[in-house]
Amino acid sequence: MSGHSHYATIKRQKETKDAAKGRVFSKLARAIQIAVKSGGGSDPDSNYKLRMTIDTARSFNMPKDNIERAIRAAETKLGDLEEVTYEGYGPGGIAIILEAVTDNRNRTGQEIKNIFDRGGGSLAGPGSVSFNFESKGLILVEKKDNFEEAMLPLIDLGVEDINETDDAIEVYTDPTKLGVIRDNLGSLEFKVKTVEIMNKPKNFQLIEDADLAKKILSFLDNLEAHEDVQKVSTNLDIPQVVLEKIGS
Repeated sequence: MSGHSHYATIKRQKETKDAAKGRVFSKLARAIQIAVKSGGGSDPDSNYKLRMTIDTARSFNMPKDNIERAIRAAETKLGDLEEVTYEGYGPGGIAIILEAVTDNRNRTGQEIKNIFDRGGGSLAGPGSVSFNFESKGLILVEKKDNFEEAMLPLIDLGVEDINETDDAIEVYTDPTKLGVIRDNLGSLEFKVKTVEIMNKPKNFQLIEDADLAKKILSFLDNLEAHEDVQKVSTNLDIPQVVLEKIGS
């Protein structure tokens, strides 16, 4: 949507700044560890989830030693970690799906609830929010000079949707085709920045009030800052003019 920024784009820009300061490395290390557990071992050639996670870590310039250390650590921590998903609503009625990795489900659940309560949101039951999202493969590729020309080979690959943003081209696929399309993009000399399976909103919540938008972004930052939180998905949509007004 021209002139609008969805939260995924806003978050990417913030993560790029945080990566320069090493702030995302601890979360990436946990993501690597859980990928070893749920994806089937420590070999990225046979564990595609681990391969994607390592590619993402590299896109944030995570040092090779950190990546290898996280893989080694996974072998001793696998029994302690589990993935947990929370659903809820934030200020302005935005829908939120939150994915976490924890070694203590009760502690993490209470801390997440406290963040929702303090931020003017509320946790909800399973399925109350997720119906408005669909699982999609997302491949972020580096922009080329001519977007219209770049679209043609992408369409020929059979991707579901293509979206140009300020910082990249978003390529959406069926999750089951993610690996094949990622590899084909490389053969077509597209520079792949990140690869992930994400929750894509079916409908967006437009927030045009600057004060409310600022409150929502602060609330989402607090969720993202929790050490157990791996991913926050929301249907937030803020017009670019509002983002400029609040300095984001």
